[in-house]
Amino acid sequence: MVKKFYQADTPVLVDKSSKDIFEQVHRSGRITWLRAAVLGANDGILSIASLVVGVAAANIDRNAVLIAGIAGMVAGAMSLAAGQYVAASSQADTEAADLEIERLQLKVDRSQELAELTAIYVQRGLDQKLAEEVARQLHAHDALGAHARDELGISEVVVARPLLAAVTSAVAFALGAILPLSTIALAPESHLVLFVAMTSLFFLFLLGGIAAYAGGASVGRGCLRLTLWGGAAMAVTAGVGKLFDL
Repeated sequence: MVKKFYQADTPVLVDKSSKDIFEQVHRSGRITWLRAAVLGANDGILSIASLVVGVAAANIDRNAVLIAGIAGMVAGAMSLAAGQYVAASSQADTEAADLEIERLQLKVDRSQELAELTAIYVQRGLDQKLAEEVARQLHAHDALGAHARDELGISEVVVARPLLAAVTSAVAFALGAILPLSTIALAPESHLVLFVAMTSLFFLFLLGGIAAYAGGASVGRGCLRLTLWGGAAMAVTAGVGKLFDL
């Protein structure tokens, strides 16, 4: 196991001066669940809205459209969960293999590994003497952890968590899919395509803003990004549905 290297997403007091203490909150600890949640919710809204718009554009009755949407929600949630789990598991397997190689190298030639870590710190700007001292102390404290973080780039912030990614994605997908499905049940059947498309674009707009805010990015850019992609996807599927409008 790799020890926790950072306490990300937690308040950190930084003493700039005796009279100036401020609170710093890092968002990098949210990467694992935020990425899976945004991907899941976006897929849920966009996939089901596009599916529904495509089917409804072929002048299929409301019940059939709703059934297609529910089936798409279940299939999409399971597919996304499986895909996320497999992808994150592959990453975790690669990380574990790299750590095992590093563990063996530390047993075989610890001095060479110490020199390697020292060289890394020198490249990052430390002078030779200080780099040697830092590497020596880190080796004494947790050699494998130091190499995992500074040589391999593996840390608690970015380490793969397959189950968390799978569950977060599936739940987020289902929650996202419920939004266009609810619109189907409430919208007038004669304007079903328009209502689903417009409300889904609004939901994507909100999701983009929330995700950007949670990640500390530009809210306007996040809103625009999801809305444009959503509009393009629904326009294409609506066109496909029209081809089968008999």
